[in-house]
Amino acid sequence: MEEHKHELIPEPPLQPRASRPLLIVVSAPSGCGKSTLCDRLVDEFPKIIYSVSCTTRSPREGEVDGREYYFLSKKEFKDRTKSGEFLEWAKVHGNYYGTLEDTVLYAMEEGNHVLLDIDVQGVKQLREHLAQMDPRHPLRRGFTDIFISPPSLEELERRLRGRGTDEEKVIRKRLDNAEGEMAYAKEYSFQIVNDELEKAYHELKTVILSAMGLS
Repeated sequence: MEEHKHELIPEPPLQPRASRPLLIVVSAPSGCGKSTLCDRLVDEFPKIIYSVSCTTRSPREGEVDGREYYFLSKKEFKDRTKSGEFLEWAKVHGNYYGTLEDTVLYAMEEGNHVLLDIDVQGVKQLREHLAQMDPRHPLRRGFTDIFISPPSLEELERRLRGRGTDEEKVIRKRLDNAEGEMAYAKEYSFQIVNDELEKAYHELKTVILSAMGLS
């Protein structure tokens, strides 16, 4: 009786696991180097993009609607606020600023990790908004919050004065704000002290890679 040999079908090569889209939220007092760290993250990882916020202020020279901001009228902004379309929003110097849920969700559905650079009050609003969502919702599942602190208020004051760009009253106000903001640091999942830039960036990158499932 003739024996039938079964040919083995070769298994497909292993594909790298696709990381889940993240909603990366970073807060820090003014002067802590947050922008430098976030810009570096965006430069190194093409799939990490800044969220484009909405504002009611007029475009400045060179600004393009949909690139720097989405420029809305105050009526449209307030209407969208009433209908619960913003993840977070605030009024600053007479103008409104906010992050639309659809903008962030669309970017994540495109496979991007969205980076939000917002203050502690904005993050509080965002957490409240996410708490109302199904735990399986992409925004809630991908939420990763990081607080960046200075080594001390004394060091922060030294950095602010070293810039030589702010008046005394502005420096005092920023230091007062910093003290209040740092009281919220413990509410964040991750805390990084920016004592030395390279070390702080390594810690930030490690947090992000771990959240992506790539470390």
